[in-house]
Amino acid sequence: MPSSTRASHFSRRGILAAGGVIGIGAALTACGSDDKKKSGSAAEDSGPWSFTDDRGTKASTKATPKNIVAFTGTAAALFDYGIQVKGVFGPTKTADGKPDVQAGDMDIAKVEILGNVWGEFNVEKYAALAPDLLVTDMWQKDALWYVPDESKAKILKLAPSVALWAAEVDMAKALARRAGLATSLGADITTAKFTDAKAAFEKASARLRAAAKSKPNIKVLIGSASKDLLYASVPKMSADTLYFQNLGVNFIEPKANAQGFFEELSWENADKYKADIIMMDNRSSALQPSALTSKPTWAALPAVKAGQVIPRTTEPIYSYAKCTPILDDLAKAIENAKKVS
Repeated sequence: MPSSTRASHFSRRGILAAGGVIGIGAALTACGSDDKKKSGSAAEDSGPWSFTDDRGTKASTKATPKNIVAFTGTAAALFDYGIQVKGVFGPTKTADGKPDVQAGDMDIAKVEILGNVWGEFNVEKYAALAPDLLVTDMWQKDALWYVPDESKAKILKLAPSVALWAAEVDMAKALARRAGLATSLGADITTAKFTDAKAAFEKASARLRAAAKSKPNIKVLIGSASKDLLYASVPKMSADTLYFQNLGVNFIEPKANAQGFFEELSWENADKYKADIIMMDNRSSALQPSALTSKPTWAALPAVKAGQVIPRTTEPIYSYAKCTPILDDLAKAIENAKKVS
């Protein structure tokens, strides 16, 4: 996901080139808050709250946070656990005013949108929300996703912050950490809704493992497109594709740039890697396959000619309910794929 510039900065190019980002029960037990291990039902108003994030930073407040502001995708995950945030930043609505794919099931009319694009974060609106917690993803150590470097100091003075890995760990751990945070904020993970969603995720994981094992020669390329470049992503650098790789999916390993996340290919060289399946970035910031038909090298790719191009949810909403369909879709694609490379 990060760009090829300095590690603490993420350019427009980096946004386009996303990702190219244990036992679940045990992880959930270990990933709750420090002082409030599990509320079991609705959030409790009394007593101190704390949570140690993936920076190793302990966020603490006098009571369970109520005025939560979060990166859109993280807010959508919390929403799936029953935690409603007050404000969001990051891709939330499209140009026509509809919810962005990263907004999940949230009603975007009920949240204050502090910024909708990279580099946009309204500090004044943030302060007006009287925030008691800021939550976002982390793709590189200590770099807060969609929190602008220029205003980071001002933003972090207003409320404690929590940053959770979207890289460096696999999807199972990313899910467990967000479930742990949600639990600390009052989510009830003992309900049938949660346990059924977790069981469905485990079933989908088993399906993908079986599909990959049955067709080990099916090669998968992780891609993202811009006007001038095709980004070929390194699977181990994102939580989702690292998990898929651990389940046995045969990913193509591109020659990454110095930062390690992806290889930049001009469209003239887009045929460098021959894949049987191509997973293409589904975010609104990336060009979709329908916009690439005029590019001869794209049209000539074996996977494109065979109709074996599928969307990739490049920034998953890390709730079990949202991740299960991602696993099932990839498993189905592998199950039905023909060897064309």
